[in-house]
Parts: sequence; structure tokens; C-alpha cells
Amino acid sequence: MSVLQADCKLESMPKQDSSSFSADDARWSRLMASAQSGDEGDYRQLLSELSDVVHRYLAVRLGGYDFVEDCVQEILIAVHQARHTYDARRAFRPWLFAIVRHKAIDAMRRGEARRRLQQVGNDTVERAVAGPDCELGSGQMIAGLPLGLREALTLTKLLGYSSAEAAQQLSISESALKVRVHRAMGKLKRMLEVESV
Repeated sequence: MSVLQADCKLESMPKQDSSSFSADDARWSRLMASAQSGDEGDYRQLLSELSDVVHRYLAVRLGGYDFVEDCVQEILIAVHQARHTYDARRAFRPWLFAIVRHKAIDAMRRGEARRRLQQVGNDTVERAVAGPDCELGSGQMIAGLPLGLREALTLTKLLGYSSAEAAQQLSISESALKVRVHRAMGKLKRMLEVESV
């Protein structure tokens, strides 16, 4: 499923009967307001309920058990980090599902980038990095790079992403991406020098 298809699936909030919808929204709003005032018990209850709701919501729309579990955790962290932005005079559910939607899309983008990296063979990556006249063998050089360097190098040098696009795919800053690419190229150069001796 592409990120665009998943985005459409995430667009609608879960459907429930209106009395259950209102009761949940009012309870979550009260629990969040209490949590903002420092009540840890209410905060734990809120996060527990949200965890179940978000898990069901994502599982129905996206499937993929491992992906859903990781995504739920990221969403709960985002709720925790943004809890001070919630205004108890407004409905809770739209605030929550704005976070759910954005975090789920971010997670799918990262997953899509990783799948692309896995589909690209190491030999192809090495040829893209070293150029057409270089015989590097079985892909051990690229495979020997740490994952972060390998991902940055593959996205920019093989798949043709701009620094900004690659940084977004890896959820890092553009300057961090450029540092990774520079380090990866340096390591490959040193490996080539050792092999040629």
C-alpha cells in the first residue's frame, strides 16, 4: 500500500454510535485536563485507553501487526509531548486523530524508504557509488557500512533523492544526512585504498 493510499484510509476518524463517541470524547477530555494538572493516575488511564483505540484504528485501516505496534508507541509519545497543547474547551478526538494521522503517515514513509533500500541489491549500490569502471565484487563494502551510513548513501547516490528528500525519509536533519553521506564516501574510499594495496 502506498503512502497516498494509506493517507486516504487514515483520513476518516473511527465510526461509532454518537452516544459512545460523545462519552469517550468527554471522558478523554476530562482525563487529559486532569493529567495536565498533574494527576498521574488519570494520565495512565488515558494513555491506556488511547493505546487500545489507536491500535484498533490502525489495525483495521493498515494491518501489519509489527508496524501497528511501533506506530502506536510513536503516537503515544507524540501525545505525551503535545499534551500541553490540548485545550479542554475543544473536542479531544480531533486533536488526537490529527496526531494519529501525521505519525502514521511518517511511519509509513520511513517504512517505504526501508523497503526500497532492501529491494536494491548491494552490487547495484556499489556500482552507483563507485562508477561504471570500478569492479567492487560481491557487495561486501556497502554491506560493511553501518546502517545509517548505508541508508543515506543509497538514498542519495543510487535512488537519486535530494538531500532534503533523503533526510525526510530517514527522519533526520539535512545537515545530519550530508554528514552521513560524507562519512560513507570516506569509509568506501578507505576500503578501496586498502583493497588496491
